[in-house]
Amino acid sequence: MGKKEEEPVMGIPYPAAYHPNQNPYQSGVIPPNAFIGDPKGVPIQQTIFRDTPAPFNCAYCGSTGVTTVKSKLSLAAVVGCMMPMMLGICFLCPSMDCLWHKYHYCPSCKEKVADFEKSDPCVVMDPPQWIQQSFALPASY
Repeated sequence: MGKKEEEPVMGIPYPAAYHPNQNPYQSGVIPPNAFIGDPKGVPIQQTIFRDTPAPFNCAYCGSTGVTTVKSKLSLAAVVGCMMPMMLGICFLCPSMDCLWHKYHYCPSCKEKVADFEKSDPCVVMDPPQWIQQSFALPASY
């Protein structure tokens, strides 16, 4: 019988040095041409809805402005409550709003335009990811 050749094992992640061209916007970096506040009539190509009010063009009524954000309980908030419960403290109060789901509504017609749900309970252990800025990319001509 012949000796079996070794084959590389599939599924083992390579270090970051092997992937130097990763997209920085996927890791939460806001592009330099993005705007955060009221678009004031500037055409928008894409809006990224996150924790904060986002600039947008309403598909329902056609108005342009900044969304109204409402929060609802998330799994991350429940985990955040359970962790310090040993001390008798629960953080399901509005002060821990950063761990709640966010629903974006049009201020003119009150229609829901987007949602940003925090379904990862591990976000409790990553404070820099608690509040993520919403932004919009202008349309290019």
